[in-house]
Amino acid sequence: MVRMQPPAPLPAHLSSVPFTVHEAQAASLSTGRLRSSDLASAGRLLYMPAGWEFEIAGLARALSAATPGAWISHITAADLWGLWLPSWLQGSRIMHLSKPKVLPQVRREGVVGHTVLAFDDEITVFEGIRISTPARTWLDLATSLPLRDVVAVGDQLVRQPRNGLEERTQPWNTVEQLRCMLNRHPKMKGIVKAREATLLMRTGTDSAPETFLRLALTEAGLPEPELQLRVSPGDDYSPAADMGYRSHRIAIQYDGCHHLTREQQSRDNRRDEAFNSAGWRYFKFNADDLAQDFRRATNQVRLALRAA
Repeated sequence: MVRMQPPAPLPAHLSSVPFTVHEAQAASLSTGRLRSSDLASAGRLLYMPAGWEFEIAGLARALSAATPGAWISHITAADLWGLWLPSWLQGSRIMHLSKPKVLPQVRREGVVGHTVLAFDDEITVFEGIRISTPARTWLDLATSLPLRDVVAVGDQLVRQPRNGLEERTQPWNTVEQLRCMLNRHPKMKGIVKAREATLLMRTGTDSAPETFLRLALTEAGLPEPELQLRVSPGDDYSPAADMGYRSHRIAIQYDGCHHLTREQQSRDNRRDEAFNSAGWRYFKFNADDLAQDFRRATNQVRLALRAA
């Protein structure tokens, strides 16, 4: 009885990620080795270890490498950059790949192909992946997301990162930079929505729910709140609320999931006490209010403004 010899081990850099046929050839893997039972085809020119568990960055890198002229875009790019996405798009395993209009559209199982006009500075390489820039990704999202979601992603692009808490020290973009990009694409689908979004974007918002709360207040006819409102203006160490109305001494805070940690709760308690001790009206809203589109929150703030 002839015993089947187990296949030779894969090179370490190919053993746990999808890879292209060109990478296989560079690693001296034969055609026969690529047909072994420990490998599976991931589509044209792509292979993956059998039993590989889906991991977006690994597949994105291999897809972009296996598709000349293409780059990761739209929802997939947003996921890789860490941009906010609505719940119905989070965790998607459908990959989005764009090509210039002069090239044929990508046709792969599990991949949505786009043919688009994109300029060289709208595409970059991030962690070995050819991908649309955060700004261009935002513009691509404007073709399908509702306006308020486009504003929320835009707020994320222009916000100032927190010193010591984030790797970046500068915003991804300014509003003016985004408008300059929009001027290059006057006929693109979603361009009107994107232009409207730039008028609604603000630099002091730290999360999508904060954006939605701010928009809810202004859409209800209330004055636009000041963002990152400190008890003592000009003092960088003074506790700050997400937004509010200084002239009315009204502060507004949205508490998301990260506020459940013990360390964050201690900071929140110090902030709450600072505003209460200074005699401010202080409102805290959460996911329950978000689920109701902040209707109750808006009414509470309206009554407080009238009473101030």
